[in-house]
Amino acid sequence: MLTCESHKVIQACLDCIKACNTCYDACLNEEDVKMMVPCIRMDRECADICAFAVKSMETNSPFIQQICQVCAEICEACGNECKQHNHEHCQKCAEACFTCAEACRKMIT
Repeated sequence: MLTCESHKVIQACLDCIKACNTCYDACLNEEDVKMMVPCIRMDRECADICAFAVKSMETNSPFIQQICQVCAEICEACGNECKQHNHEHCQKCAEACFTCAEACRKMIT
């Protein structure tokens, strides 16, 4: 059964997925794509774990605490990578990642 808190986390994850996908796509179009490779990789990793976390919450997985912990860690790592870049898409992605990490941590406390 989804709680009010899990609805908030699901929305944060969905927002993070969208931001990561936007950042990923925009990074591929940057002039120096090689410099953006770590950001691109983290965007993919983060979007994937957020999608898995959403699915886990929607199916009431018995592992949701662990999944949210991993999701928070990956979101924070992605946010830290993105905030190093001055591109607007990276800054917006970092913000979404940090918001999602915070929401996921609230699920595990």
